[in-house]
Amino acid sequence: MRLGLALGYWGRGPDPAHLDLAVEAERLGYDSVWTAEAWGSDAFTALTWIAAHTSRIRLGTAVAQMAARTPTATAMHALTLDHLSGGRMMLGLGLSGPQVVEGWYGRPFPRSPLTATREYVDVVRQVLARKAPVAVEGRFHALPYDGPDGTGLGKPLKPITHPLRADLPVLLGAEGPKNIAQTTRIADGWLPLYWSPTRTDAYAAALTALPEGFMIAPMARARVCDDVAEGLLPVKAMLGFYIGGMGHAARNFHADLMARMGYEEEARRIQQLFLEGRRQEAVLAVPDAFADEISLVGPRERIAERLALWRSGPVTDLLVTAPDPHTLRVLAELST
Repeated sequence: MRLGLALGYWGRGPDPAHLDLAVEAERLGYDSVWTAEAWGSDAFTALTWIAAHTSRIRLGTAVAQMAARTPTATAMHALTLDHLSGGRMMLGLGLSGPQVVEGWYGRPFPRSPLTATREYVDVVRQVLARKAPVAVEGRFHALPYDGPDGTGLGKPLKPITHPLRADLPVLLGAEGPKNIAQTTRIADGWLPLYWSPTRTDAYAAALTALPEGFMIAPMARARVCDDVAEGLLPVKAMLGFYIGGMGHAARNFHADLMARMGYEEEARRIQQLFLEGRRQEAVLAVPDAFADEISLVGPRERIAERLALWRSGPVTDLLVTAPDPHTLRVLAELST
């Protein structure tokens, strides 16, 4: 099981520690470093900055939002950064949810998310392969554009720049069972949002017959500390925001995932509190048990025991959100 560093997206501004953490992760032998985006900082610019200050560590987006760019624009980002980094790029993609897609990007959330994802990946693959001009008769991503308000003058094109790698890895951040199952068929890896090494049965049906080399790369917050309850507070804050605020009351993929993992009553309670404006109560309503099983928090010995659980399952890459170099070093030592 390889180690990766998940830096996420910026909050109010650039985090001055991110670059130092990425450089330290490379020095410690981490395999990859990942950036993300929500509705603030973008994923590719920060990753390019990290690429310029490193030489070996692989670079991934976890995740770049599909609604933010056409699939050809995303492929252009990926092939450019792959060239600049000497072939270290991995493209992680995600649909996001209706509130972000429609509220931030001003685009309709696809009524058939599986089809929209499949078409998006198809376009990216065609660009990277550069075997022929890109052409898709898609419901959501038709190339050339053939809509009623078009000129009819569009023609299929190949990228001017030859991609460095036709097989640049494409991973998907999927949550629903059908979406996960499709991911195993059309992508090179899966980026689970929450992963519990003690509840792998929640995903078992969707993970049958995995292709050789398929990556399963969940994110987990890690922190070496003496007080487990105190160390879990940032995990609970993240869960409170995602489960309570990252989606509509009637359609929240993150809350649905928590429910499928055995915490349905708690997930709905968190949603209710958050939507009523009682955000601190929503955070405190996150069960310690759930926060604990999807993270690596506590003294070194405890983390070592729990790390063994992660290694025993199908996870190929553990992407840790670690706030300090000490935690990075401990995890590297425990993984050798």
